[in-house]
Amino acid sequence: MCRHLAYLGDPVPIQELVVDPPFGLYRQSWAPRSQRYGTVNVDGFGVGWYAEGDAVPARYRRAGPIWADPSFADLARVVRTGALLAAVRSATAGCAAGEGAAAPFAEGRWLFSHNGALPGWPERYDKAAASLPPAELLALEARSDSALVWALVLHRLRAGATPGEALDDTVRTLARYGEARLNLLLTDGVAIAATSWGDTLFHRTGPDRSEPHHTQAQTRTTTHRAEPHGTGPGGGRTVLVASEPGDDGPGWTPVPDGSLLTADRSGVDIRPIRPN
Repeated sequence: MCRHLAYLGDPVPIQELVVDPPFGLYRQSWAPRSQRYGTVNVDGFGVGWYAEGDAVPARYRRAGPIWADPSFADLARVVRTGALLAAVRSATAGCAAGEGAAAPFAEGRWLFSHNGALPGWPERYDKAAASLPPAELLALEARSDSALVWALVLHRLRAGATPGEALDDTVRTLARYGEARLNLLLTDGVAIAATSWGDTLFHRTGPDRSEPHHTQAQTRTTTHRAEPHGTGPGGGRTVLVASEPGDDGPGWTPVPDGSLLTADRSGVDIRPIRPN
């Protein structure tokens, strides 16, 4: 398994999102509190972020633990962003090592992370892989279950699916082949889509990053959108979606297992993933 985080809001240093929270992603690399499978996440890490005026994100990925990379500490301190996806990796047995296997995966404006595993990969998922055009299979960035999941999501996005549709359909497809764990996280820097399928997922909203606990939008687990109660100086709310809370402050809301979350700076929507 892995741990991951997505953020939308006013620009802040990466450090404030990934390193500074007392139980945040940085600490989750060696001491996650809610992880159901595995104990540490030291098989690589990555951060993808969006710069103002550029729809294509930048990425920084490494094969080792996040806390063992002094260059990341400098980068995180000085780079500011209003949209980010970051992950720390616990590699599935039999999957490739190295930087290319670390999330976030990227294509065009998209960033993607998979927190989970495909037990029995690759043999059990041959039919799912065979549904992809050969060129897309050959383009897999790494020989890993997460890279295959990303290829299936990306294939659906290219075919015109919305982010939520692409994640929903990929989860339902892979779930046919076994007890897959499929907490997926996708962003284009404007919106976030995520699934809760086999591990923990939380979200929190607030008026801005400097005051994350002052107010939260109530999210109903239905097909209705939760309306924001306030806006930050950037004209929208801060949205955090994470494998587990980065602190013990109020406002963290668990996402029920078997759910699809979609969010932007106007609110959060949670609904059950459609049954097969």
